[in-house]
Amino acid sequence: MKFLPFLPCLLLLNGCATSLRPLRTVEKVDLERFMGPWYVIACIPTFIETEAFNAIEEYRLDADGTIATTFTFNKGGFDGPPKRYTPRGFVVDRVNNATWAMQFVWPLKSEFLITHLDLDYTRTVIGRNKRDYAWIMARTPQIPEADYQSLLQDLKAQGYDLSKLRKVPQRWPESR
Repeated sequence: MKFLPFLPCLLLLNGCATSLRPLRTVEKVDLERFMGPWYVIACIPTFIETEAFNAIEEYRLDADGTIATTFTFNKGGFDGPPKRYTPRGFVVDRVNNATWAMQFVWPLKSEFLITHLDLDYTRTVIGRNKRDYAWIMARTPQIPEADYQSLLQDLKAQGYDLSKLRKVPQRWPESR
């Protein structure tokens, strides 16, 4: 019982020791412009993405304000079996639209923060405050190396361990 008064202090110290500063999100996201397909250029992968090839995340804004999401890829190679996941996105911060929650399984929702978005909506970076996952995405299957390196430096500046990043192989017919 003598320990009980010190418990809040210990919890506070423990929280300070393991917390990172919150990620910066972009100032404003026009949801209509953000919708559509995004090629996953690189990521700190979740367990389902460790062998993803030709990964695409597609968003559609539904009438109720939620975001229908379709994540597709080939597992293990360009000719690997196709995989498809359909989580639901929820805009959490309606002021800037850059903070979402993504729900793969009810009732669990995962943090989804838009930390970078080009003015022309051609490249984006999605992160999480835990720095456990990140996604670099673009409207095209490849981006110039200089742009990729710039996005990597942005992730590094926000506290990400770049050694965990995996470039996602993308190979598409020229007509795509």
